[in-house]
Amino acid sequence: MSATIQGGNIEPRGLEEEMRSSYLDYAMSVIVGRALPDVRDGLKPVHRRALFSMNENGLQPNRPYVKSARIVGDVMGKYHPHGDSAIYDTIVRMAQDFSLRYPLVDGQGNFGSVDDDPAAAMRYTEARLAPIARELLRDLDSDTVDFGPNYDGSEQEPLVLPSRFPNLLVNGSSGIAVGMATNIPPHNLKETIAATIAFIDNPDIDTTGLMQYMKGPDFPTGGVILGLSGIRDAYETGRGRVRVRATAHYEQIRGNREAIVVTELPFMVKKGGDGGVIRKIAELVAEKKLTEISDVQDHSDRNGMRVVIELKRDANPKVVLNKLYKHTPMQTTFGVNMVSLVENVPRLLGLKDVIKYYVRHQREVIVRRSKHELKGLERRVHVLEGLLIALDHIDEIIALIRRSRDRDTARTGLMENFELSYVQAQAILELRLQQLTGLEADTLRQEHADKMERIRELKELLGNEDMVLELIKTELTEVSERYGDERRTKIAPSEDDIDIEDLIADQQMVISITNSGYIKSLPLATYRAQRRGGVGIIGMDMKDEDFIEHLFVSSTHDYLLFFTNRGKVYRSKVYDLPEMSRTSKGRYLGNVLPLREGERVQSVLATRDFSEAPYVMFATRNGTVKKTAFQAYNTPIRADGIIAINIREDDELVAVRRVDEDDEILIVSHAGLAVRFKESDARAMGRDTSGVRGMDVADKDNYVLAMDVARPGQDLLVVTEGGYGKRTSVEEYRLTSRGAKGVKTITFTEAKGMLAGALVVREHEELVFISQNGMVQRTSVRGINRYGRASQGVKVMNLREGDAVSAIALVVESESSTTAAVPDEELPIQIDVDQPTDVEAAIDSVEAGPVDDEGEAVNPADPTEDSLLDQPESDSEDLEP
Repeated sequence: MSATIQGGNIEPRGLEEEMRSSYLDYAMSVIVGRALPDVRDGLKPVHRRALFSMNENGLQPNRPYVKSARIVGDVMGKYHPHGDSAIYDTIVRMAQDFSLRYPLVDGQGNFGSVDDDPAAAMRYTEARLAPIARELLRDLDSDTVDFGPNYDGSEQEPLVLPSRFPNLLVNGSSGIAVGMATNIPPHNLKETIAATIAFIDNPDIDTTGLMQYMKGPDFPTGGVILGLSGIRDAYETGRGRVRVRATAHYEQIRGNREAIVVTELPFMVKKGGDGGVIRKIAELVAEKKLTEISDVQDHSDRNGMRVVIELKRDANPKVVLNKLYKHTPMQTTFGVNMVSLVENVPRLLGLKDVIKYYVRHQREVIVRRSKHELKGLERRVHVLEGLLIALDHIDEIIALIRRSRDRDTARTGLMENFELSYVQAQAILELRLQQLTGLEADTLRQEHADKMERIRELKELLGNEDMVLELIKTELTEVSERYGDERRTKIAPSEDDIDIEDLIADQQMVISITNSGYIKSLPLATYRAQRRGGVGIIGMDMKDEDFIEHLFVSSTHDYLLFFTNRGKVYRSKVYDLPEMSRTSKGRYLGNVLPLREGERVQSVLATRDFSEAPYVMFATRNGTVKKTAFQAYNTPIRADGIIAINIREDDELVAVRRVDEDDEILIVSHAGLAVRFKESDARAMGRDTSGVRGMDVADKDNYVLAMDVARPGQDLLVVTEGGYGKRTSVEEYRLTSRGAKGVKTITFTEAKGMLAGALVVREHEELVFISQNGMVQRTSVRGINRYGRASQGVKVMNLREGDAVSAIALVVESESSTTAAVPDEELPIQIDVDQPTDVEAAIDSVEAGPVDDEGEAVNPADPTEDSLLDQPESDSEDLEP
């Protein structure tokens, strides 16, 4: 039903139908006319119109610059009536060497910066075409592409440019349409053309084959791409995630400090201004998230980018750089989404598809150009043939012309008497007299022969597909040689592509941690073996009132699980720890692990794959023990660690050991008592639990000092604060129930001090003793005599006045394979020292002779214990989780 009003029609339509139709029309208009590039020339309409207008106005690279405002006005008035800002922004971006890999506009003036500084107003800047832009426009006047009317029908504009190189891949594109978007990264011109030629040679080539030539995106700002998986996904499917990092290195600066120097940023990441990298770093420092940074300075100039991030004295540059990658845009992800128009239809394309459509376009360009040239040659040959006829009959033609009444009569006479066409007759009438000379006649004949030869070549080309493809390859190679350059963006393997451990030597390392929280690692070979009683060598240059609290040995390829006194666990590879000199104090532990205030590392386990033992056993200062499956800790550990055991406010973790089924646990207290019980006495519990009673340390000033696994044939080595120690067979410690007070393990005297450390050892092993003042001594276990359980022991380490034993650790050389995980016996029982002492000045290495027993108050003849204090476990209940 319709009605006619003033010559128009009114048609009833549903609102839903009208909205759908109108929105689809709008969406397609934006998709085709604004936001998405054409797969053939890689340009959106506004880019194409700007370049075409500049070409039409003669703004070639060898011509003077003109005001950008004039270019914008011409583009807007003739082709793109969508506002001057959109057009000028397009010209600005095509002129920025940090936005386009190969800029298409040669700008003069302020066209913005990587700091996000805006370009100057268009009235101040000037522009012209860049040399490489001519390759997009070359042969435009040879009927190579279709033209269409502009917005008002007053002009003709190209619907696509000839694009003599794959611009969509070379310069990339980005845009947001209605319901879809595109984000295509730029690539190296040489690599892109090489891949295109490889496709022409072998249309069946796959993505892997193309990637032999085209390694990956090549961003104008450089940077480092991590891994190939994201690139391969993007090339295969059209979508992928490419991780890009800033390029940075370390430099030594004043004050014996280090700095991170950033020379390249990821693509489209701003250096300065709001939201820039420098501002973001400053915010993180102010928020105390990057406490290792002391200053950030921008030393960038016309020679390139240089951002200097100065670090504090004890900061680990590697750790800080990783934090910067994590918390700032110094590492970003480029989401590849290769959507472009194919015959005005948006399609998601893989790499091979993009190249295929480009080659198809170039084949059409070559064919249309050749046909256009062929038509022109045939027209010219036709004229030349008429002129040659005239030269052969020159006297007759002159006579005919002289007796003709007018031009039309002469033309008609020539056509009738010499069988010439209208065009030929007209050309003869327009012939100059000078062309009748013999030399000019020879020139016409040579031109005719040349034109005929070119016609033959063009017909052969048009009749042979292989010749067309060879011509495309030849012209692409010329563009590559003329404008190609080296890759700027490096492609580095990620952890998913290679195993970094393959690049790291597998060797035993000594890792030490001081009481004030400094950690370092150095090869085990640094320490030399000494005889019993040796003074040792200086192992660390520390601050006053600091001492070594933890020392252990592990392989570079092991995981280290750091268990803290608050019951949390952190994980790190040994090779990620700072390796430093023997006398260096190390790196502050807070820069290696995210420890909180008051939290310190209490025990460490080394593992390869968490399969070395079924369980781990925990012991706390107040006598609690907990057994948990080792695999419970084989989980991705957050940066801030995970809970290993629930610790009460008045308690703290003392030691953690791996245990096998049927193992026996030996716990030693500060008062010189020991409890030995079966691991099965403690039931397995979850990771986030508290545990059960392991030893009764209710007496005042007593606490659990150490916990270890007691196996047959091993000895318990105990050392006092005064440097006295002994070995006693673990069988001498009778088996008791879990929760007992224990039996005596050493007889104390005032000179020897209380118990300082305990280890379960074997005779072939070696020991490392450390004093509070940082002295380190390495000696064999067999050099320490075996005595009864209640004896006093012998002198095992000479100490200077005011010094005391701080820690002991086992050194076990691998006898089977350097890749085997280090067993628990290599790790120390951690200890607490109540009062730190001053550190003496560093001294040179000293080797001492044998020490006799005189004055050592050794009492090996009395193995009888004074009293048995072990008590049965009465009413011992599991502690609450």
